[in-house]
Amino acid sequence: MRAAQLMNSPAGRAARAAAGLALILAGAPTGGTGGLVLALIGLVPLAAGAARVCVAAPLLRAPFHAR
Repeated sequence: MRAAQLMNSPAGRAARAAAGLALILAGAPTGGTGGLVLALIGLVPLAAGAARVCVAAPLLRAPFHAR
């Protein structure tokens, strides 16, 4: 439960957004199909952090939306 609380905290949201941005920045200059896939995967944690939701929360039995 502590992991879910951390991921729904402002620090967790910032970490998810930073991880998504890092994936996008790593995938974009790589190019090709692999780089595109990596950049698209990076959009998920970036969008989740910006929208204040935790995609993994249902697996951790925690609230989907941050309070």
